[in-house]
Amino acid sequence: MSKTRLDPELYLNRELGLLAFNRRVLAQAENPGHPLLERLKFLCIVSSNLDEFFEIRVSGLKEEIEAGSPPAGPDRLRADQVFLQVAQEAHELVADQYRLLNQEILPGLEKERIRFVRRSDITARQAEWIKAYFLREVMPVLTPIGLDPAHPFPRVLNKSLNFVVELEGKDAFGRNSGIAIVQAPRVLPRVIRLPTGIAAVDHDFIFLSSVLHAHVSELFAGMKVVDCYQFRVTRNSDLFVDEEEATDLRAALRGELPHRHFGDEVRLEVADNCPQPISDFLLAQFKLGQDDLYRVEGPVNLARLLSVPDGIDRADLKFPLFTPGLPKKLARPGDMFSAIGEGDILLHQPFQSFQPVILFLEQAARDKNVVAIKQTVYRTGAESELMEILINAARSGKEVTVVLELLARFDEEANINWAQRLEDVGAHVVYGVVGHKTHAKMLMVVRREGDRLRRYVHLSTGNYHPRTARLYTDFGLFTCNEEIGVDVSDVFMQLTGLGKASKLKHLWQSPFTLHKRTLRAIQNEAQHAQAGRKAQIIAKMNALLEPEIIAALYDASRAGVQIDLIVRGVCALRPGVPGVSDNIRVRSIIGRFLEHTRVFYFHNDGAQDVHLASADWMDRNFFRRVEISFPVLDPGLKQRVIDEGLKPYLEDNSQAWEMDQQGQYRPKSPQRGKPLIAQDYLLDLLVRRPSA
Repeated sequence: MSKTRLDPELYLNRELGLLAFNRRVLAQAENPGHPLLERLKFLCIVSSNLDEFFEIRVSGLKEEIEAGSPPAGPDRLRADQVFLQVAQEAHELVADQYRLLNQEILPGLEKERIRFVRRSDITARQAEWIKAYFLREVMPVLTPIGLDPAHPFPRVLNKSLNFVVELEGKDAFGRNSGIAIVQAPRVLPRVIRLPTGIAAVDHDFIFLSSVLHAHVSELFAGMKVVDCYQFRVTRNSDLFVDEEEATDLRAALRGELPHRHFGDEVRLEVADNCPQPISDFLLAQFKLGQDDLYRVEGPVNLARLLSVPDGIDRADLKFPLFTPGLPKKLARPGDMFSAIGEGDILLHQPFQSFQPVILFLEQAARDKNVVAIKQTVYRTGAESELMEILINAARSGKEVTVVLELLARFDEEANINWAQRLEDVGAHVVYGVVGHKTHAKMLMVVRREGDRLRRYVHLSTGNYHPRTARLYTDFGLFTCNEEIGVDVSDVFMQLTGLGKASKLKHLWQSPFTLHKRTLRAIQNEAQHAQAGRKAQIIAKMNALLEPEIIAALYDASRAGVQIDLIVRGVCALRPGVPGVSDNIRVRSIIGRFLEHTRVFYFHNDGAQDVHLASADWMDRNFFRRVEISFPVLDPGLKQRVIDEGLKPYLEDNSQAWEMDQQGQYRPKSPQRGKPLIAQDYLLDLLVRRPSA
């Protein structure tokens, strides 16, 4: 096949790749080998992912279609072409989701005495309790809106649960619109546990939608309720803040956040029994077409079921609990500064604990010799022990500087609140650089030791978020290497001050050097291959989309470089194309933990360069964000990254999916010998046996 390196046929579409990723997540819910409550979680994760997909990616497609924009991606597909393919695949994915829920997950849970009560199965005692619950907890917060000239169709919040009610008869004022809308406030739980005394099994739940269906007539005294149908609308949730014009980014963003609830409509979900005239009526209200309509056999928001497994004490229906391990240097409680001073320390989460990061910051906040603490914050959550420590450090007189990214999507409000609290105690809070999200993960402590100041640094591939540190795989590195410390200090100076970008010795930084240094490393391997030397690239990341990087990988493959790509999510590169990517293999690992590490290995004539990074190989990470890629210099730790972060994932024959040249993924299965699951291997290695 004769193709140029930039031929559109060599590039896969991003939106379709994201749906393919969610198809692989759904396969985890379909896996009978997983515990039942974990399968339910995977099912919910797909729904949560699809919500964001429609809020951001599909809304973007619709904007491009409306504007008549020319093809923007390297695949050269027009937005309307992509939308039609996305709609078809998304409808099939959602149908498979609910089929799995109704045919396997719910019946399986019922066998385990965990039940979601159908209205047809409610006993007399349960009906009495449910009615009392409705009158006491639900009805007082509902505001039914009958549609007439004085009451037009209400503004419906993004992703809120709503009901369209068909009515007959006239109300007290003689009005007869025939239709009313009932919005369920978000304060109401979507899944309600029935008390033990009236539950027929160990765990009886009922959906809020079922409760409201049963008693919606209480809202319309003297009128006949013909029927009631749940629906949910998804809106464009991408915020627009003109950073060039905003004089106060925090105030501008705070003013924009409420609009997220009322952006343009992009998807309508309705109950499967909703009559066509009613669904057409709703589509007309939201200015949507039939392609935007999703009929579901069950609750319109499966993501709300994520709360169920946490409330059920059934260890046999969940993944086994484990206690994260610790490196040998940290196995005994002690001084973090002394431990780091003895040599670099690598943490591999969640197999190893995130607690040393918290301990490091705690000790820095208390240590009288520490003069300054600087940290970047992208996502940390509404509640964060780390942020509380920073607040206490500033309150006690430490020089605390936080580079806080206000535009971290869906975490904007939490970050605004942290910014206010930090400023209230005298911390320096800056919001990075206009036009470039600060996505780098850096923590630096400056400590006076004798007659000099010494920098202690923690760098990571993941966020400073204790909760996700238990769910995402990430590497974190502690070091007091003087040259790396200077590099990190220079990056902080760029973010908080003004001046030219300085030349960094070890760190590759976007938007300045990360892209060209990555290209150079790929091209260097190609030169080794052309000279007859061994040449190899192994790259693990969440997404691969940037066209120049992909083209360079194609060139390297042609030169004879052996390339293994472990890409969890969307990958625009086509492997195995004759004459183009014969030497490239692409695989995706989907398992118990979300694969989040970014690891880049270049053989480099035996030097075996290993970099860890906050950045994926995407346009935004290279050109529109502040990111860092940092080398692992210690030979022992470098080997650990190879042995833990790459090799098991290349050998995984049970949770790996391999991509063919058409962009289709096929699950791996053990052909001969023992099954190998990378995440299970690492749990066994790092939880039960400490490493260097």
